[in-house]
Amino acid sequence: MILPVDFYARATLDVARDLIGKVLVHRTAQGTASGLIVEVEAYIGEDDPACHAAAGRTDRNAPLYGPPGRAYVYLNYGLHDMMNAVTEDEGHPSAVLIRALAPLEGLPLMRRRRSRAPWRKGKPAVADPDLCKGPGNLTRALGITLADNRRSLARGPLTIQDRGIAAGAVAWDTRIGIRVGTEHPWRATLAGHRSVSGRRP
Repeated sequence: MILPVDFYARATLDVARDLIGKVLVHRTAQGTASGLIVEVEAYIGEDDPACHAAAGRTDRNAPLYGPPGRAYVYLNYGLHDMMNAVTEDEGHPSAVLIRALAPLEGLPLMRRRRSRAPWRKGKPAVADPDLCKGPGNLTRALGITLADNRRSLARGPLTIQDRGIAAGAVAWDTRIGIRVGTEHPWRATLAGHRSVSGRRP
């Protein structure tokens, strides 16, 4: 079942917790790829210094202020596309960053996409559990790009689904890869899973 818009129109931390164990699916002309969500981070409002909305509304972060249940995709450091699910009510800029997946469908396609990254030239193949480890790696593996920014996650080629998978315990920890707002324990992971990026709480 594809998650409806109402799933996202809630408190961001609740959405973050409930996204663990759901499945991110992207259908493209090259094929379908999907993965079990095992790591996410919450970014909440203009008072959160690590949230893109901290400096107020801009053309870039406008999707954060829009309706919930949309994708907010942005380019990070000119290298990696990062995918977020917009949460809460329209006008309340918040989102959940999808940080890592456990690959489910389309592994050959994911392997090809990851191997084509310029920085992988001459390096050994990526192990399957690591194909979607990290927010930039998972978007490359699933073929998610800036073209998917603002897409509805409740219909179309990019969706998040509930497949009734019993994922296990959710662990909370502080966010990683940021310099401000590091005191907030707003990173949720599937406890102990190998595909979680960074430290495993």
